[in-house]
Amino acid sequence: MLFKISVISAYVLMIVVIGILRSKKTTSFNEFFLGGGNVGPWMTAFTYGATYFSAVVFIGFAGKVGWQFGYSGLWIAAGNSFLGVLGVWWLLGDRIKKMSREFGVATMAEYFEKRYQSKFLKVFSSAAIFVFFIPYSAAVFIGLSYLFKLNFNTEYWQALIFMGLFTAVYMILGGYNSMSMIDVIFSALMIFGSGVVIVSVLGKTGGLAAATAQLAAVDPKLTTLAGPPGIWPLFCLVFLTSVAPFAMPQLVQKFYAVKDKKAIRLGMWVSTAFAVFFLSVAYFSGSLTRLFLSPENAPAAFANGKPVFDSLMPEMLIRVIPGSMSVFILLLILSASMSTLAALVLISSSALAKDLYAGFINKKVSDRNLTRMMRGLSAFFILLSVIFAYYRPATIVSILAISWGAIGSVFLGPFVWGLLSKRVNKLGAITSSVLGLGVCMTLYFTGSPTPEAGTVGMLVSLAANPLVSLFGRPVETLKS
Repeated sequence: MLFKISVISAYVLMIVVIGILRSKKTTSFNEFFLGGGNVGPWMTAFTYGATYFSAVVFIGFAGKVGWQFGYSGLWIAAGNSFLGVLGVWWLLGDRIKKMSREFGVATMAEYFEKRYQSKFLKVFSSAAIFVFFIPYSAAVFIGLSYLFKLNFNTEYWQALIFMGLFTAVYMILGGYNSMSMIDVIFSALMIFGSGVVIVSVLGKTGGLAAATAQLAAVDPKLTTLAGPPGIWPLFCLVFLTSVAPFAMPQLVQKFYAVKDKKAIRLGMWVSTAFAVFFLSVAYFSGSLTRLFLSPENAPAAFANGKPVFDSLMPEMLIRVIPGSMSVFILLLILSASMSTLAALVLISSSALAKDLYAGFINKKVSDRNLTRMMRGLSAFFILLSVIFAYYRPATIVSILAISWGAIGSVFLGPFVWGLLSKRVNKLGAITSSVLGLGVCMTLYFTGSPTPEAGTVGMLVSLAANPLVSLFGRPVETLKS
């Protein structure tokens, strides 16, 4: 225990020191939010990957999806890697950077205002970011707090307060400047920790062939292509988590900040390789939870004989990972989550400070005061997220799914088509955003599974913009 505490203390101290040092160089909004718009390929690649994946993946998704779907959960790893990472970088990376320069924008809401000449869309998208990023960040806090609770025998609320304070200090100090630098360290820890997990899991099961045979003995469908729940639920999970990144504000921001096209091409391959390894380990390990856990040997992971999905991976990792290496797993999850939290905090605070306050209330606000406001709103957003996480209204997967589904429904249609086509217009963009969110939330509140609600809302958003734009007037788009 003393060793774990020492390592985590050193980790926290390192991050705080880097934040303090970078804060001295972070004096403007552009530096705080985008790192000056001159971030290199390796930092951007690791920042993208570390932001995309967090405790939500390793704790929530890997546990629930692995238990229910078995090996077929690896389709999510493939979709995330080759659509959510490679596809986004390949198809949109350079377009996003070019757009940010030509329109002179720093946020997606600003882009919507200028691309579609719509103040409504700017306000609507900004509000959606702040509202739906709170449960998203809360899901990350929940995953981290579960892990800390098991590793340090603390109360859930104690772990939650610690993570909230740590995130606030780290984030408020240096913004994107400190985040991009620390993400390189985070990613190295994630790669090393993932290596420890896969070696330990295969070692305990006797190898891949033995693990497959044992899993098939539990239920043959766990080793099939679609898994017990079937194709449609699996498709919804793959689509939701792989296509939403094409318009997720916290991921799009990375391309505003990247240096140039050359950096995008190199970063594309680095981030894809990183995603393939990390996600394959997470979902493969999650698929084997049935081999290690039962109500008899892990009562904390079950309630009335049914699995508590958010507890499955933490409980399994404690049993599989050697005690001397367990601290690296803690660092893996912590590193994966800190970058995600930082990105969510940045985007959410900018939605209020840059898009709403500076966009409508005080257009002459000084750069210095805007940066101060960003820091204050960052703390406020973290507080709201921690409060939400404390009450744990649903599982991590459900909370994330509705957050991603809602944001994807709002942004996919207007953003992707706005970059790819000159024909889409204000009417199509507003309709796709409002209708997509409306469908998503209607399905959610009428009892549809959250991945299904998000997937259908996103499909509606993508389809509505080009179709409805046929009835509106064209507006100016990117220069050729």
